[in-house]
Amino acid sequence: MKRFFLVLGGILFLSLPANAQFNSNPVLNIENKDKKFLNYGYFLGFNQYGFKFEYKQDRGNQGTDIQVLESTGFNVGLIGELRLNEFLDVRLEPGLYYNARTLGFPGFAATDEGESDAITEVKSTYINFPVLLKIGTRRFGNFKPFLVAGPSASLNLGSNEKSLDDNSSGTFRMKKWTYNYELGFGIDFYLEYFKFTPSIRGVFGLTDELVRDKDPNSPWTGNIESMKTRGLFINFTFE
Repeated sequence: MKRFFLVLGGILFLSLPANAQFNSNPVLNIENKDKKFLNYGYFLGFNQYGFKFEYKQDRGNQGTDIQVLESTGFNVGLIGELRLNEFLDVRLEPGLYYNARTLGFPGFAATDEGESDAITEVKSTYINFPVLLKIGTRRFGNFKPFLVAGPSASLNLGSNEKSLDDNSSGTFRMKKWTYNYELGFGIDFYLEYFKFTPSIRGVFGLTDELVRDKDPNSPWTGNIESMKTRGLFINFTFE
């Protein structure tokens, strides 16, 4: 996560137009862009999903917790923005988010068969539906910082929730619908013909996503109290 913040900081600095950095009275691009009641656009970006696990019994050893290996996925989606006033907008960002996570479960024998049971790849394709409040500052020349926050619902197309198989048959199951809250920041850059916005946002699951195995003592799910998504989005928006 720290790497993402450093990368975004570099992108934001390099993306600042020269007249926005050094000229106190730049020529204003697309002056009336934010005065429209409705604005539309699209976004492309990257994501990194993980899980936060809580356990029924304290294992007492961090090395025996479930390990999550995160990878970088991609995002694509649409934007609809409703202007409330100069500083507030309501933003809808339905999008497709693809990612894969690898889980390492403790307690399996150090054999080839045990290793295959201990490692599970979780591929997820989410359709995410956030409703966000965008809180901006005044426009400074051709850029405008903002904060964004709000709830979201995610539909997991690869959840396997209705599958009759479970981890004992090699199938990891998650709930189809999950609910989150999102919090982030970004900067609007007003270019000559369009508005370009890099942003970074954290996603925090509110609901338990795990579908447990049939066996209440399952070595995969038996000790899990809850499993909630933690994620990071970096989006590049064009309006």
